[in-house]
Amino acid sequence: MASDKIKTLGDGDFDTAVKQGVVLVDFWAEWCAPCRRLAPTVDQLAEDYAGRITVAKMNIDDHPMTPSKFGVRGIPTLLLFKNGALAESVV
Repeated sequence: MASDKIKTLGDGDFDTAVKQGVVLVDFWAEWCAPCRRLAPTVDQLAEDYAGRITVAKMNIDDHPMTPSKFGVRGIPTLLLFKNGALAESVV
């Protein structure tokens, strides 16, 4: 069960969503077993850091433009943004 504190992003609203503050984005897909295993950890991060950071998810099958823009080649991939700048990447 996904946390209600996780924001769902698309290609159209991605740039605006990561522009301010600290934002952790989980790039995932329905068919990805490692993504499903990581999901509870991402949910817990959203709960633990609520109000301090934004935790978001982007389905790469539904929104392929943004992942390619950041060179996401494997999933799950977590990208951490600080005020719009990519600060960290974990694959």
